[in-house]
Amino acid sequence: MAKIKTVYVCRECGQEYPKWNGCCQSCGAWNTIEESAPIEVAGKAAVSAAELSASRIDSISYTDETRYNTGISELDRVLGGGLVKGSLVLIGGDPGIGQSTLLLQICGHMSKSYNILYISGEESERQLKLRAERLGVESGRLYLASSNSCESIVQAVTRPKNMPKPDVVIIDSIQTITTSAFNSAPGSIVQVRECSNAFMRMAKSEEIPVFIVSHVNKDGGIAGPKIMEHIVDTVLYFEGEKQLAFRILRAFKNRFGSTNEIGVFQMDDDGLHEVANPSETMLSGRISGVSGSVVVCSMEGTRPILAEVQALVTKSSLSAPRRVATGFDYNRLYMILAVLEKRTGFFFGGVDVYVNIVGGLKLDEPAADLAVALALYSGLCDKPIPEKLMVFGEVGLGGEIRSVSHVRERVKEGARLGFERCIIPKQSFGALSKSENYGIGIIGVRTLEQAFRAVSEKKEKTE
Repeated sequence: MAKIKTVYVCRECGQEYPKWNGCCQSCGAWNTIEESAPIEVAGKAAVSAAELSASRIDSISYTDETRYNTGISELDRVLGGGLVKGSLVLIGGDPGIGQSTLLLQICGHMSKSYNILYISGEESERQLKLRAERLGVESGRLYLASSNSCESIVQAVTRPKNMPKPDVVIIDSIQTITTSAFNSAPGSIVQVRECSNAFMRMAKSEEIPVFIVSHVNKDGGIAGPKIMEHIVDTVLYFEGEKQLAFRILRAFKNRFGSTNEIGVFQMDDDGLHEVANPSETMLSGRISGVSGSVVVCSMEGTRPILAEVQALVTKSSLSAPRRVATGFDYNRLYMILAVLEKRTGFFFGGVDVYVNIVGGLKLDEPAADLAVALALYSGLCDKPIPEKLMVFGEVGLGGEIRSVSHVRERVKEGARLGFERCIIPKQSFGALSKSENYGIGIIGVRTLEQAFRAVSEKKEKTE
């Protein structure tokens, strides 16, 4: 007879334990270990193995993967060229950031050619109808349903009764869906894991793409066990502040494309709008002649994006001056401040420092180091940076400026938007073609001191 074994699982990292602990030894989180569903452990006599058949790789035939056009080019870019048939896509984000709005707009575009089933566990069908009308979504091929039962959802998709078989399914949200096989509460580890597995099997067997909306925890990660992110094919995060208009859609996992691409949207009263030219939009409203403002070119996947880096350096009245970074890594800001003090002699000990990336962007690549350093230098000395100047480069601990990738694409993006000069690492000149006219003055620097001198020069210099 099979034995019953109780397992305890950490809801943050998914680590399993034979008994309850106060602290998870894997991720260090406290009070996150919960009792999971009991499992049956079969005896030796009951253990049987199914035969496994394998095929030679050259004998396996395949056809090109089928992708659906969602009607939103920014989303198609992040997905790797469109929505793959039979894929399971997880979308996470802060409450009110725009996941449901984006999915309803997808329904408006795709329902012109496909049957869409939108299932909500949080809203009634009437509430969904009101929100769809506000967004201008109206189609005879869009079907709405309100349900919290995993079994009912699977049955409605595999054996529909009052509607044709759906081509795309949207489930909002996974934390509200439960399966009758377990008695745990909605949103628990067991419910989220088992429902995700059920929807994964449904998507693969029926070859229907499925969107799943998930809440996020207080740390900004997707709520629920980490195993859920391993089950799905694609994990998308909606980033941005609710008070700001811009939203960034970023892929953290994608089995069918790159994870470096981003989609840029702007939230208005009538829904989300694509930002086809993020660089021009991010720089709109920039004030000239103000110290502490520098333009940097950052690469988001294959897309170069120009962003404004702002730094405010002001006298501090505190014994421990403040250091605030918005959209930039806090620890890297401390490193740049230390390099500026040690290698260039600029003292920031008695001043408050505030660094902000305009538009809600998050610059996490080292190429933004030089822009932050120049913005701090400009804010401390109260010397405005030329308005038509663009910079990029990594700052080393010795005060040197190190080379970065995609130099040609960054320079051409700056020239396209009308910038007249560009400060780049000296070592990056090898990536530029000497025979090509980029239409912009290019200045190569090796150290921070050279960059500070180049900022003050009025005459263009081209290597």
